[in-house]
Amino acid sequence: MKRLLTGVCALLFGYTVWAGEPDTDALYNHQLKRLHSAEVVDLKARFAGKPLLVINTASFCGFTGQFEGLEALHQQYRDKGLVVVGFPSNDFNQEARNEAKSAEVCFVNYGVTFDMFSPIHVKGDNAHPIFREIARQSGTPPRWNFYKYVIDRDGKVTAAFSSMTSPDSDKLIKAIEAVL
Repeated sequence: MKRLLTGVCALLFGYTVWAGEPDTDALYNHQLKRLHSAEVVDLKARFAGKPLLVINTASFCGFTGQFEGLEALHQQYRDKGLVVVGFPSNDFNQEARNEAKSAEVCFVNYGVTFDMFSPIHVKGDNAHPIFREIARQSGTPPRWNFYKYVIDRDGKVTAAFSSMTSPDSDKLIKAIEAVL
């Protein structure tokens, strides 16, 4: 009963219940292509040991305007060590059909300068290992676009927020500041 109540509270208030040790290989032991680029990034070299804000994104979602606020968070906290990372996905049928259009939405329309990668799956059996590990730790797989996950320097998911949580939310900002 206690576990059920804790889970319900986590869903209602946007925080996660951390389950076990993080599997840092599942989070970082990957090489992914940057969005609409030939550059391949070694995630372990780039992100391990850094606090992260991970978001699953989509170019044609009602929440796509959150890119503006996510970029503001990136600008505000990057010098304190926060790394904002976006993972486009068409799992909810709202991502552009090609990377050029997705890149245009992110980089041109919203001025995104934080790391964005080529589209991946973020839910279900086909989810990329990064999102399977995030879901395992948080108990909260993305249920829509623009779910936000705060991950500490040790690779622990410390908080999860739904699409409804705006980037300037006090709860999200407190969760970010707690891992810096």
